[in-house]
Amino acid sequence: MSAVRLPLMTLTEMLNVVRPSGLLSPDDLLDAIKTRSESRNMDLNYRGMLIPEENIATMKYGAQVVKGELKSALLDGDTQNYDLDHGFSRHPIEEDGRAGIQVKLGQPSIINHVRLLLWDRDSRSYSYYIEVSMDELDWVRVVDHSKYLCRSWQNLYFTPRVCRYVRIVGTHNTVNKVFHLVAFECMFTNRPYTLDNGLVVPSENVATIASCASVVEGVSRSRNALLNGDTRNYDWDSGYTCHQLGSGAIVIQLAQPYSIGSLRLLLWDCDERSYSYYIEVSTNQQQWTKVVDRTRVACRSWQTLKFDKQPASFIRIVGTHNTANEVFHCVHFECPAQLDIEVNEGSPGVDPSDSGSAPQQPRPQRPSRTHSLLPSQPSSSSSSSSQSHH
Repeated sequence: MSAVRLPLMTLTEMLNVVRPSGLLSPDDLLDAIKTRSESRNMDLNYRGMLIPEENIATMKYGAQVVKGELKSALLDGDTQNYDLDHGFSRHPIEEDGRAGIQVKLGQPSIINHVRLLLWDRDSRSYSYYIEVSMDELDWVRVVDHSKYLCRSWQNLYFTPRVCRYVRIVGTHNTVNKVFHLVAFECMFTNRPYTLDNGLVVPSENVATIASCASVVEGVSRSRNALLNGDTRNYDWDSGYTCHQLGSGAIVIQLAQPYSIGSLRLLLWDCDERSYSYYIEVSTNQQQWTKVVDRTRVACRSWQTLKFDKQPASFIRIVGTHNTANEVFHCVHFECPAQLDIEVNEGSPGVDPSDSGSAPQQPRPQRPSRTHSLLPSQPSSSSSSSSQSHH
């Protein structure tokens, strides 16, 4: 009888069916009644279907959208054909959080992984949270991104839960007061993952186009050149992202907030110049935390940077000095640093904040004249003396 989950029975069933059977002692029955009355519903030991590595939020498994507007679009599996007018489900964003998009699974199921596709045909961002329930009365929040700005695909993990209902509640949209959701998937996965205060700690580089990261501030000949993974094909004219010193920055938005503790940059290094810079992170583009300060050292080429883990969905790189001109140039960015891939580390080498003993190099004198955004290739010796330098 130890396998019987008595607390899942109703009080009527325990008193009118189990008690007359005489199969359990009065003490066992009272213990079950006590557990049932003192525990919240979602803490009871429910049974759930387990289908690893397969999306169960599909019509094949009997899932349906029971709350939200334009319900038919959410589970149709189409993640390509959507625009301003169709291809998404939605709900109005309300202060009390009573609105939301709710999915009923075909049967109680064990899940620990959810994927969302937020509407991303422009640069808007959303905030949201996700709750699960067995009875639509007791809800447990498994993902809380209500204070973070998120966009496009969301890959979310949490402690395995048995649930029948999943509710996605949008709390913010940077453009209007409606939450738009293109696709929803949920499953149980055996893939390893690490969480830090509810945020995923990534092991692979998430600052990629494939991971839906984007460059939201900075100048480049090709959009997202900083994130395309190309660390070989760059020269005086292309292959880098830049900003004018003293004005603006290079800002990368990750698709969702992560807990990160390292970064890697490739500074433009086609000549012997060096740069100085600092890096800040944010989850909302309002409050920023400085995680790297190399404003007083001369830096060249590859930069591998480590710091205490911070929640981040935005990374801001601010150049403060360039020995050649008034522009900061960055070729490649990755987050977190892929330490299994060896690179020829540039100066100053190990981050002084890590070693505590690395000497700081003297800061070079800044040139007095303003330059264009190009790295300023020097004129050849055959050039006319009247030719201007850029």
